[in-house]
Amino acid sequence: MPAKRALVTGAGRRVGRAIALELAGRGFDVAVHCLRSVDAANQTAARIRDLGRNAVVLRADLADGESAGGLPARCREALGGLDVLVNNAAVFEPTGESFDLARWNRTLAINLTAPALLAFHAAPLMTEGGCIVNIGDIAADRPWPSYAVYCVSKAGLTALTKSLAAALAPRIRVNGVAPGVADWPQDYDEEKRQRITARIPAGRPGTPEEVAAAVRFLAEDATYVTGVVLAVDGGRNIAW
Repeated sequence: MPAKRALVTGAGRRVGRAIALELAGRGFDVAVHCLRSVDAANQTAARIRDLGRNAVVLRADLADGESAGGLPARCREALGGLDVLVNNAAVFEPTGESFDLARWNRTLAINLTAPALLAFHAAPLMTEGGCIVNIGDIAADRPWPSYAVYCVSKAGLTALTKSLAAALAPRIRVNGVAPGVADWPQDYDEEKRQRITARIPAGRPGTPEEVAAAVRFLAEDATYVTGVVLAVDGGRNIAW
């Protein structure tokens, strides 16, 4: 069987790295996207090669439409094709006390417009059976007041996922994964982490590897699933 090829955005660190490694462990060659985290992306690529798979690092600013839209073709050129697109890269910043139009526009550009552009340009390059997985957030349904633009972008990504699933069927499946706590933001202190964990029915935070396993399931095993956003949150969405 020829290798499958995946493009994972924001794959240098954290959840994106776990997704890239999970797919590589299942026989995928992986295009590791990054912008500034070049060293981390190269480390991810090296670990993929240690698993016996091919890897390439692709830099692109997802806030720039031309740069984002060109990624699928660059992946196909580097790896010989494209079977799975994982839109993982995102900006997670507080809205702030005053409306910052530049921050609002950049967050929407990276978190929502870029996944749309990537899907639009990737779909014609994929063979039948291709798959797109968008990484959302449970905050799309229960938004945080201090992260309005982030939550808006993830709610839009949920709608985009379902719209693309209908538009690209039956040739390409489109699904999403909505993590709860998968990897703590660095500015969350221990008290805040414990307070959040206390509201998770599973009794613990999740891990990047658990999100990655869900992505792999949707990309490889869930051949009769499309238009679904799978919550990987330890039940937090039912016990907010």
